Amino acid sequence: MLRDYYDTEWGLPVRDERGVFERLSLEAFQSGLSWATILRKRPAFREAFSGFAPEVVAGFGEADVERLMADAGIVRNRAKVLATIQNARATLGLRDDPDGDLAAYVWSFRPERTPRPRTHAEVPTTSPESLALSKGLKRKGFTFVGPTTMYALMEAIGIVDTHLLDSHRRGTSGVWPD
Repeated sequence: MLRDYYDTEWGLPVRDERGVFERLSLEAFQSGLSWATILRKRPAFREAFSGFAPEVVAGFGEADVERLMADAGIVRNRAKVLATIQNARATLGLRDDPDGDLAAYVWSFRPERTPRPRTHAEVPTTSPESLALSKGLKRKGFTFVGPTTMYALMEAIGIVDTHLLDSHRRGTSGVWPD
């Protein structure tokens, strides 16, 4: 499951609002847990959060929170559930923002260069851009968007390429040359 995800999805560009919102939400749920846990639960997350449609999730109320807290198919963390709802509302707010919608805003933090790690120890967990993205999203009403979580998002959606230099996946996003 993990290998399939990393070989076919992780690091490939995601540039649509719903796709970025889903990945931002899942990265927040992953905080403190293994990615394998989140990936196993992803179908249940998609069902529970209405396919991560921001306009639907933004309308969730207390009854939805209780429904989600009773759903054993997802990670039942109240703070993360509430953050996802708040982040959906903030996503809707970005639609009229001069900085662009969620996808455009997140992609605006693409660095001039991507890391070129030779070993796993050289793969960064934060960057000046992930710190700036974290601060920017917080100013726009988002929560659970710390710099490490935002760096993981940047990796997942292809903003940076942290595949090792000798990896068969290096450069496959089309965003960065190998």
